[in-house]
Amino acid sequence: MSYEGKEEHDVSPRDSSEENDQDTPQSRIRLESLKESSTDCEQFRTNDQCSPHSRIHIEPKETSTIDFKQVVIKKLQKTCHCSSTKAKSMILGFLPVLRWLPKYDLKKNILGDVMSGLIVGILLVPQSIAYSLLAGQEPIYGLYTSFFASIIYCLLGTSRHISVGIFGILCLMIGEVVDRELHKAGYDSAYTAASLDVVSNKSISLNDTLPGTCDKSCYAIIVGSTVTFMAGVYQVAMGFFQVGFVSVYLSDALLSGFVTGASFTILTSQARYLLGLSLPRSNGVGSLITTWIHIFRNIHKTNVCDLITSLLCLLVLLPTKELNEHFKSKLKAPIPTELIVVVAATLASHYGKLNENYNSSIAGHIPTGFMPPKAPDWNLIPSVAVDAIAISIIGFAITVSLSEMFAKKHGYTVRANQEMYAIGFCNIIPSFFHCFTTSAALAKTLVKESTGCQTQLSGVVTALVLLLVLLVIAPLFFSLQKSVLGVITIVNLRGALRKFRDLPQMWRLSRMDTVIWFVTMLSSALLSTEIGLLVGVCFSMFCVILRTQKPKSSLLGLIEDSEIFEPISVYQNLQTKPGIKIFRFVAPLYYINKECFKSSLYKKTLNPVLIKAAQKKAAKRKMKEETVTFSGIQDEVSVHLSHDPLELHTIVIDCSAIQFLDTAGIHTLKEVRRDYEAIGIQVLLAQCNPSVRDSLARGEYCKKEEENLLFYSVYDAVFFAVDSHSQKRISIPNGLTLSSN
Repeated sequence: MSYEGKEEHDVSPRDSSEENDQDTPQSRIRLESLKESSTDCEQFRTNDQCSPHSRIHIEPKETSTIDFKQVVIKKLQKTCHCSSTKAKSMILGFLPVLRWLPKYDLKKNILGDVMSGLIVGILLVPQSIAYSLLAGQEPIYGLYTSFFASIIYCLLGTSRHISVGIFGILCLMIGEVVDRELHKAGYDSAYTAASLDVVSNKSISLNDTLPGTCDKSCYAIIVGSTVTFMAGVYQVAMGFFQVGFVSVYLSDALLSGFVTGASFTILTSQARYLLGLSLPRSNGVGSLITTWIHIFRNIHKTNVCDLITSLLCLLVLLPTKELNEHFKSKLKAPIPTELIVVVAATLASHYGKLNENYNSSIAGHIPTGFMPPKAPDWNLIPSVAVDAIAISIIGFAITVSLSEMFAKKHGYTVRANQEMYAIGFCNIIPSFFHCFTTSAALAKTLVKESTGCQTQLSGVVTALVLLLVLLVIAPLFFSLQKSVLGVITIVNLRGALRKFRDLPQMWRLSRMDTVIWFVTMLSSALLSTEIGLLVGVCFSMFCVILRTQKPKSSLLGLIEDSEIFEPISVYQNLQTKPGIKIFRFVAPLYYINKECFKSSLYKKTLNPVLIKAAQKKAAKRKMKEETVTFSGIQDEVSVHLSHDPLELHTIVIDCSAIQFLDTAGIHTLKEVRRDYEAIGIQVLLAQCNPSVRDSLARGEYCKKEEENLLFYSVYDAVFFAVDSHSQKRISIPNGLTLSSN
């Protein structure tokens, strides 16, 4: 924009012969004004001890128009093109075991893999039996689930360290679906108690039911396997369509709060086993509170034998678990306390005849071998399809996050999409073999890593341990009390419940994350796991919107001897230029926070709307007309005494923290610029990223000849403001503005 032309138009008299007269008052005023403004510019240059540099001009690349049809055709040609190399690459990509197994270093890795596989297998036996109760299934199905998951992940997984198998939170979610469907099918508590007595006391096999009928246990695993099948289908579909980005909406604070809240529900569901109470399982919203009400109403029916057994197991397991964790760096392998407790409790129950003498609830007959494969019930899919969505998301989110965490720790990479395929097929294939949902589990993965695991061959060793139990040892757990299994489940919740100790540090780091943790934890515990997860996701997204709705904004000052600008409210000894204010807005500018942007800008600078209104009001009241004579020539001018001249002449908006603009954001910038220019203040934009520049160009923020109002640095914008102010039109002190008529 040319400022010299404006000056000449504003100050030149009609008589051109007087233009060079240096003795006129008008000329003296002009000379003094120019001297003052040039002095300001020189002072800006000398104070900063920085030589001014020329404006930066960058030519954007020419973007070629994308032909969508051609892109689709090329993609299809590339996908459908078949060759031996591509086929080999696809097979090796889908079965990572074919890549690492031929290169397996037997001498280096075999000892660690065998040791970790044995220890994890030993730990999985009691946990698989215990978590089966949590999922509403018979103990044998938990062993099936852990066995198949270990083998399938070894073939398809890309992580070398994670342990895939039964996970408490997923078992809880499966159990809630199973109980709901059992209630719908008419399996009431009376039938349940009767069937359990038959199984416990008469040692009838799970398959010994009447031809063509399906008892409660049979129907429960049908429901569980159908949910598992659907969860696996969702996970494979997410891997195929590469929508793993869904997991980014599950933040660490959200997942941690969800697991802790669900842990309270797990603890509540297992409390009845510790007390030996035969109570129906509560479902739906508020099931945690309902369950505790039922427990306290029936507390007088507590089985003393089960209660004493539970207390003794707690007294053994809790200290030994803490010792294992405290001395894990010195122990080559953790002490298998759970297995020792299970063996000891089984022997005590068998020889003490606790079931016969004290009516203690026991596991009952666990058959050996494998049952024939059976497809999920396709008629149940409409009833459980929605439940499977939350289960699939939680399962793959935990698996992918653990895979990436341990891969980063040990210096290798995992493929997130392949991990989704792996965990998906760990659910789809076992669902035909009477299994329920699996995922990676942190506790078992830590044990696996700490005991020397090098590859997923350790998963095969774990599967062999479980196979031995399935073929030979399983019936020996007939007399194992359910209270012992409940204690094992509760003791394994220590890690999740211990998160309360981390809350002070979390509060110091991020109060918003702490609030998200509490909201997710409380909703998961007090409402239900599915609703809690949904509430947590919605609330965390609301918090993200809230952060951008009322973001931080500040005025900036120049660091001495540099070209860097920082907030005046944060740092000391920053330099500011008279008449120039630099404003930074730390958020994208869009429809949600446009009013916040305007109010913050007006508050930290001045409100142009109020100034304009005040000027109009004062002008109507105080306007006078006088005749002023210069060198004998009469000229009529309007003398406006409406206000003193504004000290502020330029506002620079630092756009470095504005990631994008929408239509409302562009209109807001236009409105702000128009309002400030109406009172003689120019608005400059600095450090706009390419996306913001493109939005401004498409939104016609400025005309072609006004593109010099966009700057690549704040320093350039400030120097331009000082330089342009030196060329502004003449202003007489006390607000008398001369305009020729």
